Amino acid sequence: MVREERALADVRFAWRGEVTDDQLVTLTQSHGGAAQPGWWDRIRPHSLGWVTARIDDGTLIGFVNVAWDGGDHAFLIDTKVRPDHQRCGIGTELVRLAARHAKEAGCEWMEVDFDEPLASFYYDACGFVPTPAGLLHLPDMHSANPS
Repeated sequence: MVREERALADVRFAWRGEVTDDQLVTLTQSHGGAAQPGWWDRIRPHSLGWVTARIDDGTLIGFVNVAWDGGDHAFLIDTKVRPDHQRCGIGTELVRLAARHAKEAGCEWMEVDFDEPLASFYYDACGFVPTPAGLLHLPDMHSANPS
């Protein structure tokens, strides 16, 4: 717990903090993710907001995006923390701030999808609850009426 408190004290979190596409590509690649240059510029207009986490030298070490439907549903996507800063509470704080700002914007629900290894993070650390949901992988979809 002391390590977590010390780590959080050294991090600056910001709602809608300045962030560039290049910084997000670097952050994504830091943990083995595939990032395409230009993705942030395409996604940003669909976001309610986002939270950034930076250390004193300005390095982006964490990020989460909040997309929304323009009403009462927020969607948590692209939660990322550099591997050398994980397990210090940074991801949990990113999600907490994202949820707070979504609530302040009038959202009633926040949804997230994730791979199974992240279940304890989202359920235990962040307070999400399991719900039934459906998923359709569009590249695999076969159309009865191709056009």
